[in-house]
Amino acid sequence: MFCVTSMEQPIQFSFKVKDEEFEELSNQPGFIPAPYMARAKWVMVTEPNKLSKKQLESYIANSYEMVKAKLTKKQKIDLGI
Repeated sequence: MFCVTSMEQPIQFSFKVKDEEFEELSNQPGFIPAPYMARAKWVMVTEPNKLSKKQLESYIANSYEMVKAKLTKKQKIDLGI
């Protein structure tokens, strides 16, 4: 799991960020520490219009890479990555 989103309005989503980005993003308007996942450095975007499409794509891609890097070799093979 590298990104979680709501299925209903208001649209909100959470993703993992780098340790050094966590505090900065968590304190910006439109962001909060992700419930239940903040200890793992996840943020929740409560106001999606605060991010450009390019920023959002970058954060989600970085989240994917960080989560993928922690998978075991067997998990990567099972997932085909």
